[in-house]
Amino acid sequence: MTTALTQGLERIPDQLGYLVISDGAVLASSGELENDERSAAVLSELVGTACGLRLQRGLEPPFKRLSVVFGEHSLLVTVSGQKLFVVKRQNREPRARECVRIGGGGGDPK
Repeated sequence: MTTALTQGLERIPDQLGYLVISDGAVLASSGELENDERSAAVLSELVGTACGLRLQRGLEPPFKRLSVVFGEHSLLVTVSGQKLFVVKRQNREPRARECVRIGGGGGDPK
């Protein structure tokens, strides 16, 4: 069920699931993160730790987004007000680059 809280999360390309967290509690979830209270607790603690890294004084968190990148997927955390929006997203395979030889006359370089 799409609500105003989650409609943007459901449209993110390559997303595998999402969590909406407030005060450590799961408000909404889907996909591979459905009802994943353990991940919600760990990510809430991670954000709390990151907020302790303040370089400037202020009430706002010192960042807007936090990315935790694994091999095949990433967890993308956005802080908005008192809520954490977490998306588990499939990492895209880097495109193979073709090496193109430029110049030369076709013989062995010496």
